[in-house]
Amino acid sequence: MPPVRSCQVDCIVGARPNFVKVAPIMRALGSRDEVATRLIHTGQHYDVTMNAVFFEELSIPTPEINLEVGSGTNTEQTARIMTSIEPVFIQRRPDLVVVVGDVNSTMAAALVAAKLGISIAHVEAGLRSFDRTMPEEINRVVTDRLADLLLATERSAIDNLVREGVEPQRIHFVGNVMIDTLFSCLDRAVPAEVTLSQMAPTGLVAAAKEHGYGFVTLHRPSNVDDPATLKGLIEALVCISRGLSLVFPLHPRTKAVISAAGLQKILDKAPILVTPPLSYLRALGLMRDARLAITDSGGVQEETTALGVPCLTVRDNTERPITVEHGTNTLIGSTPGPLIASVAEILKTGGKKGRIPELWDGKAAVRIADRIVTFLHG
Repeated sequence: MPPVRSCQVDCIVGARPNFVKVAPIMRALGSRDEVATRLIHTGQHYDVTMNAVFFEELSIPTPEINLEVGSGTNTEQTARIMTSIEPVFIQRRPDLVVVVGDVNSTMAAALVAAKLGISIAHVEAGLRSFDRTMPEEINRVVTDRLADLLLATERSAIDNLVREGVEPQRIHFVGNVMIDTLFSCLDRAVPAEVTLSQMAPTGLVAAAKEHGYGFVTLHRPSNVDDPATLKGLIEALVCISRGLSLVFPLHPRTKAVISAAGLQKILDKAPILVTPPLSYLRALGLMRDARLAITDSGGVQEETTALGVPCLTVRDNTERPITVEHGTNTLIGSTPGPLIASVAEILKTGGKKGRIPELWDGKAAVRIADRIVTFLHG
């Protein structure tokens, strides 16, 4: 019997959520003799220091190629990724392109691969918020229409794909690869008390030690691009912080609006630890040890569900409904009143109790690798 030909698989990353998902996939594919992998970084998130920290903490191999596309509008960034990655695919044509999640890099790489006739695997296929005002929703829908292999994290995603006309044989339920990384890193997570002692003033450290703290992330355009909306949310956080200290890593987008709108002075008066973006292991430790999380991030919704931490999502919808149906997540909208009331309820009752969803077991990457190998040699 002749040996199986080694197939070339290109894995695409561009933003920090991609790094968390690709790390276990690269490890699982790396253990297969019949697959050769190449990591391509588009440079969509271009903070070199933070990129380096994530790659080191998650044991991701150095990208063979970094396109360094940088920032811009959604259209500008997508166009730059497409024009930069096309010659890379042409020069050394892969058998399969693996894209993860819903960032601009995901859709851009899928579009180029499709035009070149290269097969595409989409990890996290079928997730839908049904909100076309979200750039990520457009990226998800387009990528799924182009993908040959659709790898789903939850059963509702399969239902979405079938309803949209995707052939069932192209869809596979593999579980949530982000949870693979969470479980594998949990023992190495930086304890919250260490991060707080290094970054927070003494008074906040003491309050957090006695009463706990909340973990906050906000970056969605619908929440932070309008200064009036963001001001209302910040004022709500200030109100909440009078009863519960908060840790608030600032996304660059959020930081820019806070600075331009003069909102920093509101934060400065409250027991809120405002930090730069944190490494994965620091953020994981803070989430794990928090009394609650306030977020508009899809990843934090999933991670808090896996950790059993009550999560309040400052949105009207979510593309991850399983975190609400089975997990610890609650949608509260984007207005201050429900946010303040929901935090008070959690502090009183302990918050929503959930369970870890099906196939969020730390083995999703192995199932993904199995499906990729079967697809390539089937």
